[in-house]
Amino acid sequence: MKKTIAILATNGFEESELTSPKEAMEKEGFEVHIVSPETGKIKAWNKGDWSKEYPVDKNVKEVSAKDYNALVLPGGVINPDHLRTDENALKFVRDFFEQKKPVAAICHGPWTLISAGVVKGRTMTSYNSIKDDLKNAGANWVDKEVVVDEGFVTSRNPGDLPAFNSKLIEEIKEGKHKEQHA
Repeated sequence: MKKTIAILATNGFEESELTSPKEAMEKEGFEVHIVSPETGKIKAWNKGDWSKEYPVDKNVKEVSAKDYNALVLPGGVINPDHLRTDENALKFVRDFFEQKKPVAAICHGPWTLISAGVVKGRTMTSYNSIKDDLKNAGANWVDKEVVVDEGFVTSRNPGDLPAFNSKLIEEIKEGKHKEQHA
């Protein structure tokens, strides 16, 4: 059965943190949708400035975690800061954890996970500047290029993308993880 993956993003996502995992997953034969609270297109952030626009495949209000095998959250500072205040996005995220499906987040992406209330007791990493936010939300933060905790994959920054993509694909192929939890 073909696997379908959601990348949840909005304006201001870190370009490489969306494009690199998307390309890696598509090479594996997965169908990948950019899901967003926006419709039409969303604008990337790259090297300190705005970059290209990318088409949104699905609005977050129109989809459910049931429609997907896994969820990916790219970083950037602006993107997760907007997503963490969108109740539809937070519900979408929580549903993946409740359905025990793989979830992956990189860089500042875990900010959205904090607001969704799904990091307590989980071992994870992130961009160094949000380490305290994760610890304060109850996560066990570690400084490693990629951390996997029962189907939950996290990485620190674009330099970690090769390791992140590899573990992300491995977890998607494994499928649901009975120990995955919020």
